[in-house]
Amino acid sequence: MTDVVLDHSRAERIGFGEAVLCDAKTVPQLVAVLDQAAEIGLAMLLTRLAPEQYASLPGRHSAALDYDAISGTAFLGQPMPTRGPARIAVVTGGTSDERVASEVLRTLAFHGHAALGVGDVGVAGLWRLQARVPEIAEHPVVIAIAGLEAALPTVLAGLVRGLVIGVPVSTGYGIAEGGRTALHSMLASCANGLVTVNIDNGFGAACAAMRALGATERGSG
Repeated sequence: MTDVVLDHSRAERIGFGEAVLCDAKTVPQLVAVLDQAAEIGLAMLLTRLAPEQYASLPGRHSAALDYDAISGTAFLGQPMPTRGPARIAVVTGGTSDERVASEVLRTLAFHGHAALGVGDVGVAGLWRLQARVPEIAEHPVVIAIAGLEAALPTVLAGLVRGLVIGVPVSTGYGIAEGGRTALHSMLASCANGLVTVNIDNGFGAACAAMRALGATERGSG
């Protein structure tokens, strides 16, 4: 079946629109989604779009997409104008976290949110993080991305005032168990108020950050 019913009013309800998770979809299903979105003029974010899926799309659709292979994301239509200054910091423990960080940053960019990217500041070289903490602390929301034992979000949550959203990633081997150790570490954190999303869920972390900022804006209105 390729029936598609797009949630075209989601942005009006919650502040950001529907995104399409592509990794479990067939090419005909993706074509049906893109056809319907194009028909109604709906700008849309696509996530987990593999290079081979993108390459298999008809030319009319691949040409219409702004595709980024590192993050696996694509923009259909124009992203929202960027609003600044940045209020979200996206912090990674190591370069192996780039794919998930890119998904976060692309999701935020599509929805018009400027963000500060801080890379390769894992706790194995704590001085690297310490040097950037004053800059990170200026942001009301911090997304901390880490694998292995994933100490980074806990450390940050003990150093900054803002909301810290932890993203466990599936980097590592052996006992790291595809990100489960990182997830359990964040869930068991002693840092009060640390929020955690699912393994490799950069999109979800970005959405949580946007919801947090939206709630702050409503509360101050």
